[in-house]
Amino acid sequence: MSIGTVVAFIVGLVLFFGAIIVEANHNGMSPTTAILMYLSVPGLAMVLGGTLASAFLSYEARYVWLALKTAMRIFSSPAINRGLLKSEVGRVIRWGYTVQKSGLPALEAETKKLKNTDKFLAFGLDMVIAGYSGEEVRHILNTTIETTFGRNMVPSSILKTMGGIGPAFGMVGTLVGMVMMMANMGGDPSGLGSALSVALLATLYGVLSARLIWFPAAEKIKQREEIVRFRNYLVAEGLALLAERKSPRFIQDKMNSYLDPAIHFNIDKMKS
Repeated sequence: MSIGTVVAFIVGLVLFFGAIIVEANHNGMSPTTAILMYLSVPGLAMVLGGTLASAFLSYEARYVWLALKTAMRIFSSPAINRGLLKSEVGRVIRWGYTVQKSGLPALEAETKKLKNTDKFLAFGLDMVIAGYSGEEVRHILNTTIETTFGRNMVPSSILKTMGGIGPAFGMVGTLVGMVMMMANMGGDPSGLGSALSVALLATLYGVLSARLIWFPAAEKIKQREEIVRFRNYLVAEGLALLAERKSPRFIQDKMNSYLDPAIHFNIDKMKS
């Protein structure tokens, strides 16, 4: 679980409802009554229904479902962290020593283990074992990285679109409510204030959903995919150097150049 993401989302909700409760106490109103004032099922249906309908009209259905599923995954722990990046350097260096000692065929067992856990790394290692040159490995893996990143960014793009749609449908809901309010102005004027507040709730829902759900989820997905892309470039460079039969120390220094100095791998510590 991504503790920071969960805490941030909860804090956002607490601050929103906390502000309502504080204002209610200030005006001598019970917190429950105040919170219920901000509940409008028609407004919520207008915003969420309109947002989803527009998304399904704009994109193929399977991509919209994928975006919604991916948005839920932002609450889980990220697949890659700083420690993993450092360990990737160590893994390629160990492979370098294996190649020096036993040749490239000795890495075939590693490929079999990776095929179920890391298809990208297994694909790259297969090319190294097959005898591709370092430049060929680098070129093919770089293409793989960019095309994979492009595909994985589709959910982020869809969620950003939904973030733009939500406030628009919030305004639509407000306009619908105001039209109905105006149509009833000839009746009891005491109900106009409450009718206007209900109409404005749709705009509130639209802005809140955009800024607390759709846009943050899109940015989180983008950030995580950029980290995955960075990791893949790191190991792609290591595999290319492996194909070029570079020394383990050269591989260390070249791969470390990608990383924050605080997490540089030290080959001498590995030996000890």
